[in-house]
Amino acid sequence: MRRIHDPRPFSRRSFLGKVTLAGTAGLLGVLPRSSAAELPPETTKLKLFKIAGICIAPQYLAEEFLRGEGFTEVHYVEAVPGLGLAKALASGEAHLSLGFSAPFIIRVDAGDPIVMLAGVHVGCFELFGSERVRAIRDLKGKTVAVQELGSSQHVFLASMMAYVGLNPDKDLQWVTHPRAEAMQLFAEGKIDAYLGFPPDPQYLREQQIGHVVVNSSVDRPWSQYFCCLAAGNQEFVRKHPVATKRALRALLKATDVCALEPERVAQATVDKGFTPRYEYALQTMQEVPYDKWREYDPEDTVRFYALRLHEAGMIKTSPQKIVAQGTDWRFFNELKKELKR
Repeated sequence: MRRIHDPRPFSRRSFLGKVTLAGTAGLLGVLPRSSAAELPPETTKLKLFKIAGICIAPQYLAEEFLRGEGFTEVHYVEAVPGLGLAKALASGEAHLSLGFSAPFIIRVDAGDPIVMLAGVHVGCFELFGSERVRAIRDLKGKTVAVQELGSSQHVFLASMMAYVGLNPDKDLQWVTHPRAEAMQLFAEGKIDAYLGFPPDPQYLREQQIGHVVVNSSVDRPWSQYFCCLAAGNQEFVRKHPVATKRALRALLKATDVCALEPERVAQATVDKGFTPRYEYALQTMQEVPYDKWREYDPEDTVRFYALRLHEAGMIKTSPQKIVAQGTDWRFFNELKKELKR
């Protein structure tokens, strides 16, 4: 695929000018003085995670907005996706992060100090199968590779299996391999299915490896719930409520830009070094439903995945208790009203 370049240079100054104009024109649905009227953030330092998934582009793009919210030091910390990210967030390695909802739920069940704060975007995971796998139920007795047990891949696929009545511990053989190795094994027919998040699906489609069994962006019920939520370290959120709301505002503004200007966002993720392939980044921006965060209820997402994880035997806590112990939607609800289209 040919690399497409935006003829207009992408710079921090031009980007800020663009989004400022968009904000004053109502494109992002926020009045220019909305954040200025608030108290300043209790801290000007913010740590976010850097992971391989392109789908969390709002987290990378938000850096420009975060500076406008009063954060003078924004750091991106390397983290392992899935439970590794959730554990690191609980330990305070980062203050806030986007991530797949299910690992956050698992860590809340384990008693870790994580609080889910906002819904950001709908599905990005895709399940690819060999000729032997045409539906989720066909996974029974098959072999699937994941990066590690407890990873986002593992948890999402276990949730899907539980939803159709399969036992993820008994009805499937799990093997662990790094992403590139797992995709190669799938291409060679040595495993039966592979579940990936961007840029993996874009690569598999380009190489015509396997076929899509489930696309969580469009296939029900997965497309009816958030994939990635914003979550925070509980102590940070408790001590810094103004900073938390301001950071969430920046993330949601960046999510809007992902929906409105996919070409520019794709180029930005490459220029900032978060991904090497513009083509894959652009496909992700165009395919992931970044424009749904105002319409979906993140609490529905937590209940749905908590129920699936409970069915799969991966958590013991009830969905109601997970919601009570591990969520705080007050900032999100305020921002949905503030950031109207």
